[in-house]
Amino acid sequence: MSEPLIECVPNFSEGQRPEVVEAIVAAMRVDGVSLLDYSRDSDHNRSVVTIVGPPAAVIESAVRGAGRAAELIDLTLQEGVHPRIGAADVIPFVPVRDISLEHCVLFARQAGQLLWNRYGIPVYFYEAAAARPDRALLEDVRRGQFEGLRDAVHREAARRPDVGGPDLHPTAGASAVGARRFLIAYNLYLKTADVAKARAIAREIRASGGGLTGIKAMGVLAHGEAQISMNITDFRQTPVSEVYRAVRDKAARFGVEIGRGELIGLIPEAAAEQESEWMRLFHEFDPEEKILERKLRHPRPWPEQPAGLRV
Repeated sequence: MSEPLIECVPNFSEGQRPEVVEAIVAAMRVDGVSLLDYSRDSDHNRSVVTIVGPPAAVIESAVRGAGRAAELIDLTLQEGVHPRIGAADVIPFVPVRDISLEHCVLFARQAGQLLWNRYGIPVYFYEAAAARPDRALLEDVRRGQFEGLRDAVHREAARRPDVGGPDLHPTAGASAVGARRFLIAYNLYLKTADVAKARAIAREIRASGGGLTGIKAMGVLAHGEAQISMNITDFRQTPVSEVYRAVRDKAARFGVEIGRGELIGLIPEAAAEQESEWMRLFHEFDPEEKILERKLRHPRPWPEQPAGLRV
């Protein structure tokens, strides 16, 4: 009989120093945990790691990665276009097999307590793991980012962490730890450097602006191009093809075209519409490397700890 599996997709606030990212990922190596994917983005200054395994092992792996990130990332010096409150910014737990979302809430709570007990990193719980209704949305937790939150915890009791604190870690900030369904991180690049157009489109399509259900979006300048960076939180309710068409049509109103697409991390088989227009926009798409169910059969090798790492 197959064992229960959960996924964890920690996001770290480092994408410019590959040796630091590799050191964090290497620290996450735990027996029973498979490394499915990791990627870094220098403009966002952010890395995303995908691991899968039995719950106890995955919790330990994620916590170790956050601890190593706290050693290697100083948020007082870190800059990037992506919002962040911590060195290990978000740590979501996702049910994969024979595990419920409610179980993942408990795993998130365990991980959060370990982060504080072991490394002194305060924690905010979000999405299904939120301990308060005003923290269900990650963007509400991250309001003001590290710098704003660092000051707000002294002025507003409502902004203090769920675990630990009240002060943030002086250099590693805080971590948002959550439980959620599968999320697709999807970016579209416009054939322009005019980021104002990307921001206008993002405002129109995101759910908080009255756009598409379950869509979070922001417009940024990445790699010299205007990018619409999106999270699709329920691809069954709002398929990627619908999101793509909405961006394409709104971009046309601004007189620009979509140049290319990008997936950060993995995508479920059920969401991969192989002959669709949006999938043809990827410069490279290897189903064996980017589809979750296939990647489970052949995970990536764990990197070694870089020798002589300087921070």
